[in-house]
Amino acid sequence: MEFSYIVSGFAVGVLVGLTGVGGGSLMTPLLTLLFGVSPSVAVGTDLAFASITKGAGTLAHRFKGNVHWDIVKKLCLGALPAALVATLALKYFGGLDKEINQIIRYTIACSVLLTVVALMFRGRMLHWIKHHPEKQLQGRKLTIATIASGAVLGALVTVSSIGAGAIGATLLVMMYPRLSPAEIAGTDIAYAVPLTAIAAVGHWWLGSINWGLLLMLLIGSVPGITLGSLCARAIPEKVLRALLATTLTGVAVKLLST
Repeated sequence: MEFSYIVSGFAVGVLVGLTGVGGGSLMTPLLTLLFGVSPSVAVGTDLAFASITKGAGTLAHRFKGNVHWDIVKKLCLGALPAALVATLALKYFGGLDKEINQIIRYTIACSVLLTVVALMFRGRMLHWIKHHPEKQLQGRKLTIATIASGAVLGALVTVSSIGAGAIGATLLVMMYPRLSPAEIAGTDIAYAVPLTAIAAVGHWWLGSINWGLLLMLLIGSVPGITLGSLCARAIPEKVLRALLATTLTGVAVKLLST
């Protein structure tokens, strides 16, 4: 079983490093469906996993010059307070209750479906925005939209551990269409580090982190995301996103049917 955790961590790490997406969207459903981990523990463990794994990915993307720190700061201004509020809400309503676990499961499924939509239509959205420059946000409006997007993602990630990847990347594409795919991936991974760290601390407070499982996942994921981040320009993005979208659709259907 330990070897399966390591292999799963490595595979997810490579995918996150290459595209900036797929971490929570794959790891949380993988833990609940394949390994039988309860939804709340899967979310908490995945958040701790993501904060460390994406920290390694940020270093690699920074080495390649792919991180826009001004955008990271704006996203964090919205995401970090939202993560704290969501954690307090989970504590108040009972983060480990059976009913809350079921809500978390459905939240994961809905987040996965949103991720699939983001993956499928990201190219079309980018094409539309580039051909309608008058619709692009500028100045203060762009700053407000970035902070608001961070707040929405902060709440979503804290509850389900999903959203910082594909949904976050798609929002970045819409707001900053001139960024390259590698810059989108690097910036998306960088802002997710403090967000997932704060959310993970909240879940540690709630008692929903499996530390032994986390260690096994990290043994595989840290070298995986480092490798993927350094090779982000080498593999066709369309191939990866099509495969990821297909996989996530199956995951969402399975979560909703159980």
